[in-house]
Amino acid sequence: MADIMQTYQALCDHVREAAMVESIRAVLGWDEQTYMPPQAGDYRAEQITWLAAASHRRRTDPQVGEWLAACEDSELVEDPHGDSATVIRELKRDYQKRSKLPQSLVEEMARATVLGQQAWVQARKDDDFASFSPVLTQIIDLKRQQAEAVGYEESPYDALLDDYEPGETTANVHRVLSSLREDLVPLVAAIAESSTQPQVEILSRSYPVALQKELGEQVSAQIGFDFQRGRLDVTHHPFCSGMGPFDCRITTRYDEHFFPMAFFGILHESGHGIYDQGLRTDLYGLPPGEFISLGIHESQSRMWENQVGRGRAFWQYMFPTLQETFASALTDVTLDQFYFALNEVRPSLIRVEADEVTYNLHIIIRFELEQALIQGDLQVPDLPAAWREKYREFLGIEPPSDADGVLQDIHWGAGLIGYFPTYSLGNLYSAQFFAQATEDLGDLEDMFSRGEFMPLKNWLQEKIHQPGKCYRASELVERITGQPLSHEPLLAYLRAKLEPLYGIG
Repeated sequence: MADIMQTYQALCDHVREAAMVESIRAVLGWDEQTYMPPQAGDYRAEQITWLAAASHRRRTDPQVGEWLAACEDSELVEDPHGDSATVIRELKRDYQKRSKLPQSLVEEMARATVLGQQAWVQARKDDDFASFSPVLTQIIDLKRQQAEAVGYEESPYDALLDDYEPGETTANVHRVLSSLREDLVPLVAAIAESSTQPQVEILSRSYPVALQKELGEQVSAQIGFDFQRGRLDVTHHPFCSGMGPFDCRITTRYDEHFFPMAFFGILHESGHGIYDQGLRTDLYGLPPGEFISLGIHESQSRMWENQVGRGRAFWQYMFPTLQETFASALTDVTLDQFYFALNEVRPSLIRVEADEVTYNLHIIIRFELEQALIQGDLQVPDLPAAWREKYREFLGIEPPSDADGVLQDIHWGAGLIGYFPTYSLGNLYSAQFFAQATEDLGDLEDMFSRGEFMPLKNWLQEKIHQPGKCYRASELVERITGQPLSHEPLLAYLRAKLEPLYGIG
């Protein structure tokens, strides 16, 4: 057993060094999206390419395979959900998958996606898809090569989806999202036909950016984001980046005349950050100290943004502070008016600003389009037209420009193909987890109305954050809630909130 423990320790030390390389890469990626000067882009691509190659070499070193082979039938794997068994299981899976990828492809992908993000920023600014099209064409080709190298059973998209939602399949996601769409469409229609509608102009009054920033940081800290281990900055497209066990960066963007953009962006990214900060720091770089999947990660951000942040109890507590902070905008506004405005349901163009009901339709559109791109059924130059057609079909609206259409998300320029469906999976997980937390903790609404958010944060940390990758997403949701993933809790939550507001049901 002593020899096995030495082998296991050598494996862990080796992988932790790879994680350190990746944390350095994350710092450079964060800097690229926030403070990097424009002319530094090409060299930044070379820096990140070098780090990606170094990480790949370390993670696919044949010695890793030998260490894993020595450990996988030992006493270390007796408890399949224990830390050591999780390390061995997940590192073996990672090793086998990465070993199928040629070093040259890893380097080319790293370089192309750094330059792709930079090209996207300029193309969106200029509303110029034609300038972005060749870059995206190269990225799609590289992702196809990745899928072929890794292999798949049914669809090349499966190989890419697995990067973000391990073990999930395109067919199952399609089934879940199709069922969700079927039940959302009549709810959207009933709301559209209601004669009761909110006064949304309230949200477009003057909300000075400096005050938004101050309030956002205050609320982020109140729900549990630790600013001693993180910070908030401005970027083109909000994100959260974990750079180490004690360094988590969140970002947002501000609009003086649209309050929800930054506020809910901060709540959303704080949810991601709270998850990262809730992982076990002593296992950083190893699977038990890493998040399970992006769907589970998204469940945390969407829960704080929606179940908490768009709830009436939250605003019972926050609205007096908001009125005091933005007195000129809100002196004639009641809590009920503001709460209703925040929960408007209306088809819109921008995914990150969409309401809770129509948001998932935005995701299904992207899910279908990127599948078509990877399968070769859709060519990149034809993407803007396909985008507009999908928006007419799903939401009855059409973007007036590519900047507010196909260019609104950074994901494809960053090579994140297979990422989008995890947003909707996160919505489903969040509703199911929140229902269980309410059952376990009691009246959460009463707690929120008094500004008490730590009971929920602590419950999430114990149930979801601390286990790391000891369970797969499907196992975790059933372990916590006693039920497999279902869209019913999300629909029940949406109906309970929206039917009284709109006088339907």
